[in-house]
Amino acid sequence: MVAGMKRSALVLVLALCAGSPAFAALRCGTKLVSEGDTRAEVTRKCGEPTEVVPLKSVFRRPMVWANGQSYYVGEDFIEIRCEAWVYNLGPNKLMRRLKFEDGVLTEIESLGYGYNP
Repeated sequence: MVAGMKRSALVLVLALCAGSPAFAALRCGTKLVSEGDTRAEVTRKCGEPTEVVPLKSVFRRPMVWANGQSYYVGEDFIEIRCEAWVYNLGPNKLMRRLKFEDGVLTEIESLGYGYNP
């Protein structure tokens, strides 16, 4: 009976973890930057990036963000401008690349260790 309850609890925990959306964040001092933030919010929290790289535009359905989750709206495809911001956080921390689509943060990626400017 106890083993069955432990197994059920484990299955429940694994199901909840699997159902949770992948959520990336970047800490800038005491502020937290997360997917769904705008370029202005990221700049306010983290300052200017070390590098801004224009990326190829993508074509997709329009999307809105609500509560950190993206939702597609409409059926027509539109051109979305993309760019990547790179933050060099110094030689003891990993650099971060933030991908923006139409001015909204959509992806946070860890790179190698930073460097002294």
